[in-house]
Amino acid sequence: MEKTTSPSKSAIQYGVLFGLIMVVEFVISYILNIDPTTNKGFGITLNLINFLVLPITLILLGCNHYKNKINSGFISFGEAIKIGVVICVIGALIYGIFTAIFNVIFPEFTEEILRKTRDVMVQQNPEMPEEQIEMALSWTKKFMSPAIAVPFTVVMYTFIGLIYSLIIGAIVKKERP
Repeated sequence: MEKTTSPSKSAIQYGVLFGLIMVVEFVISYILNIDPTTNKGFGITLNLINFLVLPITLILLGCNHYKNKINSGFISFGEAIKIGVVICVIGALIYGIFTAIFNVIFPEFTEEILRKTRDVMVQQNPEMPEEQIEMALSWTKKFMSPAIAVPFTVVMYTFIGLIYSLIIGAIVKKERP
């Protein structure tokens, strides 16, 4: 009987790396007081890194690590998908839990975000009624709560991981003869 190796070893280490990179980005932007809502270039760059560059790079590295170092040069399409999705789920869990804890420890951070959101809304739509502003801010606050933010982050990154894994899996797959 042929011995199969689980892709989880490769996926877990790259998933933890993904989560830690996102946490470090968050902490650096908080410490340096860089606001993505006022500094559009920073916000766009951060989104490109977190939603495109990091997932693709880490899924590709995770698949190649599993293929070349763990599984004797072979990886199936399904294993590549598992690796990619697990990398993104673990990264999203680490990041989501960190931000939830951060918001509990520093509640003024949430209030600052809501204040900046209000300022941007008023600046972009000066005729917007106060009731609409308050309703939009209440929805923003609800979506920032850990009970919604963490699962939403995990689901979003799972979907991203699935899409990128399908593409990368089709490229790197090498079935055992």
